[in-house]
Amino acid sequence: MKTTLLAAGLSVIAIPALAETPVLTVLTYDSFTSEWGPGPAVEKAFEATCACDLQFIPSGDGAALLARIRLEGAASVADIVLGLDTSLTAAATATGLFAPHGLTPATTLPVDFADPAFLPFDWGWFAFVYDTTKLPDAPKSFEALAASDLRIVIQDPRSSTPGLGLLLWVKAAYGDRAGEIWAALADNIVTVTPGWSEAYGLFLEGEADMVLSYTTSPAYHLLAEGDGTKAAALFDEGHYLQIEVAGKLAATDRPDLADAFLAFMLTDAFQSVIPQTNWMYPAVTPATVLAAGFDTFRPATSLLMPPDQAEAARDPALAEWLEALAK
Repeated sequence: MKTTLLAAGLSVIAIPALAETPVLTVLTYDSFTSEWGPGPAVEKAFEATCACDLQFIPSGDGAALLARIRLEGAASVADIVLGLDTSLTAAATATGLFAPHGLTPATTLPVDFADPAFLPFDWGWFAFVYDTTKLPDAPKSFEALAASDLRIVIQDPRSSTPGLGLLLWVKAAYGDRAGEIWAALADNIVTVTPGWSEAYGLFLEGEADMVLSYTTSPAYHLLAEGDGTKAAALFDEGHYLQIEVAGKLAATDRPDLADAFLAFMLTDAFQSVIPQTNWMYPAVTPATVLAAGFDTFRPATSLLMPPDQAEAARDPALAEWLEALAK
């Protein structure tokens, strides 16, 4: 009898020890999860609050995330997708795979933002970055860039949100003349990479004079490397905004934990990590003041298509781009 009772007691004691730690899986882009990206700090901070295991799945660049979720559907192991932007949210909503978040965040974005399925976590302006020691006088418009013999590297709009942002930038700035602009730019393009990391690497290796990136990219070189030689060319047409978002998948088996992460994403613990790891502006200005250098290259004019308009413009803009590069 004593043996039986003892065994029963040990069994009861062992149950909590055997309980599995809940896992929350976030599908995101490669650079977010890198050792220098926000992922490691975000993981540590969230796990300190959730008694869970936060796991990131890197999946290429931003636009590749939507393609993967479309392919996997409700069978995806992800609970949250982090890294889409407003050029893709209409298409993402149309899949029916995302659930409402139910939050009303007080963001500090430069434009009004409200989306029942997606919450913003950072934002920035697209820009062409260059080295001032090699290019002292940068072009001030797409037309001036096209008229030059400068070599540029850009990202593929079919796999990269910066690449798609560039298409929408040209379309928003030039409308029906967008095809003409691309035809003029075609001979400036050295190569088109699948994602941002590959393109920026080629620029740093000297394979191009300018690279499609962000107005905040020079802040990275200044603050992280002490290098003040990088600059962002400011264009007279204005610069296209990117607002990056996260959304909860409707098929998640951790809905409460997913909701907790989305709420955490808007707190200072997450937002204060963004500026000097993702090198973007936080969606909710944290208590810490942005370091000097973030506003050195601030465009006078912001361009941004609403999600439905961006979705409608995407295929025609892609067709113009492909036609121009094929010639």
